[in-house]
Amino acid sequence: MDPVLPAQAGISKRAIAAGAFVLFGLVDIFLFGLFAKAGDATFVLSVANGSVHIPNINIPAAPACYVLGAASLLIGIWRAISEPSRRARQLSIGAIVLFFVIALLCWAYAGSAIPLNAVNLLQSTLNLSIPLVLGALAGCMCERSGVINIAIEGQLLVGAFAGAVVASAVGALWLGLITGALAGGLIGLVLAVFAIRFFVDQIILGVVLNVLVSGLTGYLNDRILVTHPDLNTGLTFSAIKIPVLGDIPILGPIFFDSSIFLYIMYALILVVQIGLFRTRWGLRVRAVGEHPVAAATVGIRVLATRYRNVVLGGLIAGIGGASLTLGSVGTFSKDMSSGLGYIALAAMIFGRWTPLGATAAALLFGFANSLQSTLSTINVPIPSYILLMTPYIATIIAVAGLVGRVRAPGADGKPYITS
Repeated sequence: MDPVLPAQAGISKRAIAAGAFVLFGLVDIFLFGLFAKAGDATFVLSVANGSVHIPNINIPAAPACYVLGAASLLIGIWRAISEPSRRARQLSIGAIVLFFVIALLCWAYAGSAIPLNAVNLLQSTLNLSIPLVLGALAGCMCERSGVINIAIEGQLLVGAFAGAVVASAVGALWLGLITGALAGGLIGLVLAVFAIRFFVDQIILGVVLNVLVSGLTGYLNDRILVTHPDLNTGLTFSAIKIPVLGDIPILGPIFFDSSIFLYIMYALILVVQIGLFRTRWGLRVRAVGEHPVAAATVGIRVLATRYRNVVLGGLIAGIGGASLTLGSVGTFSKDMSSGLGYIALAAMIFGRWTPLGATAAALLFGFANSLQSTLSTINVPIPSYILLMTPYIATIIAVAGLVGRVRAPGADGKPYITS
């Protein structure tokens, strides 16, 4: 087989991207546009009982789909005949996805008596993204130091279980939150000991820990929580509205009027991003994850760094797990994480092992989850099982089709053996 020249590879990638954009444009036009019901799609931009009321937006559904589809076609043609910069390519992908989502919503809500509250949709997106973001940050902490963390799913689940049980038993939400974090850290410690001390295959180890936590929490749920409902009472944190900021139209209710978990998420994103890329500690962590032998020669304690980061990652994931119960439904149910840990892992990869990138990817998957929940409340002609698949389909498309070639930290998953 003849080798593919770099120029040919570039043309092929450009053709694939252009073809995908054209396909999205055709869907916007010939599926959403032609089959949209007569009438407008109404979008609500304010919340009930809000201090500021913003008029609703009425968009003619079919014409909007045609315009958005035509714009996608033009972007596809532009991508086919030019070689834009990386930032321009990223912006074009974002524009295509945005056009597709708007066209989908116009098609779904055309002529509907139930308007779409865009603020509630974005509020739900942020709340559903909290465990994903914190799980992705946990993955960044671990893998930047050279340890693969497949056990994010188990850490989320055990954090949810421990948080709900302790908060219900003692009636203290903050104690439940701390316990959930410690439970996730405990799973992180087990992962660290077996991966770092005993050189167990990290991928297999993570899967085993997930299965172990799933079975253990399921057993304890059936044996204890079902027979003692007072240990699963459904306590949740109340929403905290930030003064002044919470009154900003549209943005205030979305970003500054939520449970404490959202503000913890903001803080952890900044701490992990700045810590990994703007501090001496972060430089040492990344050195351990890229070339542990070289790091050891300059006096960095490789094993201690890995232990510390894996446990800290577990603590962060445990907080994300506690948000599933104490920040949402309150009560624990079997396997309630429902694969969120694996989606968080995909978000970390999609974000190229950076906290900000992982956060953006987690928000994308959270939006897909929120969107399927919103669409399921109206009579859209899409089977319910297809809607439930939406977050996972988005994950597969993002990782397989949008990430492209990425490079993990050089020593990720490789045990460090001291002489």
